[in-house]
This record gives sequence, C-alpha cells and structure tokens, in this order.
Amino acid sequence: MVNLLIGIIFILLCVIYMQYRMRKNSSENLRYTYEKLESIVNDKTGETLLVMTDDLELQKLLVAINQLLDAKQKTNAGHAKVEISMRKMLSNISHDLKTPLTVILGYTEMLNKDKTINKEEQQILLEKVHTKTLEVMELIHKFFDLAKLESGDKAIEMTKVNMNEVCREKILSFYDLVTTKGFQVHIDIPERNIYALGNVEVLGRVLNNLISNAITYGDDGKALGMTLRDDDTGVYIDVWDKGKGIDESHIDKVFERMYTLEDSRNRLYQGSGLGLTITKRLVEAMDGKIHLSSKPYEKTIFTIVLTKIQF
Repeated sequence: MVNLLIGIIFILLCVIYMQYRMRKNSSENLRYTYEKLESIVNDKTGETLLVMTDDLELQKLLVAINQLLDAKQKTNAGHAKVEISMRKMLSNISHDLKTPLTVILGYTEMLNKDKTINKEEQQILLEKVHTKTLEVMELIHKFFDLAKLESGDKAIEMTKVNMNEVCREKILSFYDLVTTKGFQVHIDIPERNIYALGNVEVLGRVLNNLISNAITYGDDGKALGMTLRDDDTGVYIDVWDKGKGIDESHIDKVFERMYTLEDSRNRLYQGSGLGLTITKRLVEAMDGKIHLSSKPYEKTIFTIVLTKIQF
C-alpha cells in the first residue's frame, strides 16, 4: 500500500514538473517573442519572428504576427516609393514650368523696356508669349487630369463601342500630317465590325496621345501603323512606329506615376512624366490594360486591351 502511494506521489510530481517546464518554456518563448517584436518594430529591420516551439497556439500567433510584419513592410515600401515619386514629380513639374515661364518673362521684359521694337516685332513676340503660355496651361491641365483620374471622383460611362469607327477616325485625322512629314502609314483594320466595352471620348483621347507620340518620337523610322484585332474575349489596338524606341530595361517603368528617363535620346518619356501615366489611367478607367514592347529602330508597339462585346 505504501509503495502504491509512493508511486502515485512520484507520478504526480513528474506531472507537476512537466507542467512547470512547459509553462516556463511558454513564458520564455512569449518573452522572447515580445522582445524580438519590439526590436523589429523599433529598428525597422524587416525581419520575421522565428521561435522553436511545440505550442500550436503560439505557432498560430507567430504566423499571424509575421503576416502583419510583412504587410507593414510592404506598406512602408509603398509609402517610400510614393514619396520618391512625388519628389521627382515636383522637381520635374517645377523645371517644366520654370522653362517656359522664364522665356515668357524675357519676352515681356523686351516688350516693356525695348522702345525700339516696332509693331511687327511686337506681334512676333506676343505670338511667342502666347505659345509658351499654352505650353504652361497644357502641363497644368495634364497634372489636374491625372489628379482627377487617381481620385476616382467621376466614373466613366461605359458603352458598346464600334472599334473600327473610332480607329479609322483617329488614324485618318493624322493622315495629312504624317504624309507631309514623309511617314509611311500602315493601317490594318478589319472590314467586319469589332465591338468593345469602353468610352468613345476616352478611347479617342488615348489614341490621340499614342499616335501623337509615335509621330513626334518615331520620326527616325518614318513609319506609323495601327492594327485592330480581336480574339474570343478581348479587343486589341496596336499603335506602332519604327523610331528610336526605348531600352528593355525601362519598359516596365514607363507607365509608373511621374517616371521619366534621364537619357536625352528617349525624349518621349522626358518632361514631367505625365503623358503615359494619364494614358494608362484612362485605359484602366475603361477596365482595360496597356502594354509596351520595343526594339529600338525596329518596332515600338503600344497595345491597348479592352473587353470584347459580342454582337
């Protein structure tokens, strides 16, 4: 009987000791977790919590904490990227505004101070002032257009759009200009009607931007083309040229907000970096996508992708 009692007491002591060790280990793990988490948050190291434990509840807690840390790190990286982008934007816009405003100031000072200028010369200077003023206004309008698009204040009305008509109208509106410049124009628009979900006005603006860019910055290749095609679910518009194009290393970045290239050979993406960003936002507002592929002096293609609507 005594031996039985001793055995029971021994077993109880073992159980108590094991529980004590488990609680102690749990307490130590929690303390380590707290201290490590505090260090990660304060030092912004981007680390994750790694704790060796058999406690399932603690394992679940660690997984949840690591997910939060990962989300926080991505948010911080996003904020840093936006901050850099905004600084670049302000610098570029300040430069783009300063240049024409400096010219305007110079012309107005000449008009005010130089009394020897005759009426004909005055008229020429006034026309130059007018041209530079329009440049400033265009830049300001672009900036506010982008702000409105990114705020999402006004939804775009989506309708069934006859893509053949819009594409023909836009490419033909530039035909005289490009032929005067010596461009070869290649138009590939099917006879059968193709319809997509979109907005005629917005799509027209997108095509205007892309065609204008192709004419201005694809001048070296003297070729401009537009292709309309479709498949079972999508409608595709390719606007292409054979100019200087853009290096492959920059292709993924050209649509980023306020992205610009420093390489003066790529003037298409210089200035305030608003043009292609606005174009991309307009396409996205129609639930579409836009892609770029480029082989310098061979072919640079901007492709708009919209949702197809059946007859």
